[in-house]
Amino acid sequence: MSEKVAKFESSIKEKTSTRARANKRMSWILLIPVLIFFALMNILPTIWMLGLSFYDYTLTSSKGATFTGFSNYLDFVKNEQLSQSVSRTFVFLIIAIICQTFLGILIGVLFWKNDKMPGRRFALTLFFTPMVVTPIATALFWKLILDPTFGVMNYFLTSLGLSKVDFLTDSNLAFPTLIVVDTWMWTPFMALMTLAALGSVPKAELEAASVDKLPIHRQITTVIWPHAKFILMLGILLRSIDAFKTMDLTYIMTNGGPGDRTELIALSLYRFAFKSFKLGYASAVSVFLLFIAIALTAIYLHVLNARKKAEAQG
Repeated sequence: MSEKVAKFESSIKEKTSTRARANKRMSWILLIPVLIFFALMNILPTIWMLGLSFYDYTLTSSKGATFTGFSNYLDFVKNEQLSQSVSRTFVFLIIAIICQTFLGILIGVLFWKNDKMPGRRFALTLFFTPMVVTPIATALFWKLILDPTFGVMNYFLTSLGLSKVDFLTDSNLAFPTLIVVDTWMWTPFMALMTLAALGSVPKAELEAASVDKLPIHRQITTVIWPHAKFILMLGILLRSIDAFKTMDLTYIMTNGGPGDRTELIALSLYRFAFKSFKLGYASAVSVFLLFIAIALTAIYLHVLNARKKAEAQG
């Protein structure tokens, strides 16, 4: 009897291990094409870009690529115009992210609190529309609205007895106008992240806080924020990386003007790569942007690890 049981158990183990090996083999079969695609589309171009950043290579020049070491990086650091573009990009990023986060949280809380509001789904659909429209279409749309000759904005201003304003060529208004358009386009994203963050808060804790009649500020600090902050931080991280590489809005709406008042680093990179064809120098600028994105991601991962440690200790 014991021998039969032992044989039965061994056969079960053998079938289980065989099935596990087959599942593992199938997993690799499905995963390998994705890994190959990722390597061809991401890893190899990144390695090529890193290597090219150490060369003086202009596509339209008759001479070939010349190894110059860190010369491109040193020129990048010494270039005052590029330094201004970087600082201008950080100003754009900080102001835009603060505005979008603040407005997104307000609107997200509004929709979250009024979950039984009539027409809520339709309102959400309309509200999220700017987020799904391509940035180039948005830029063209707003450029027409703000046009000083036949734009709708100036029509309303003149109807109120005010003088026309050229928002995109005025040196004092062009940069804030870009921030306003970017905020209009991406506030829905932060509202969506806010809704997701608030949805992660356990209802039992909210009900307990309501029963205990905790003040709203105590509910936010002790119940809502501990659960919601990591999803909100993910949204801020994604928007920060995306805002830092904004090019389409500035290219379509102002082309970096007036002068260089709206020249962001991504637009400068575009000019070096596809106007001057200085591929070596453009690669060095791209590496800089890559490290900025890695730094922002590292900050989020640090906070995420802190959360896991806190949960493990709790």
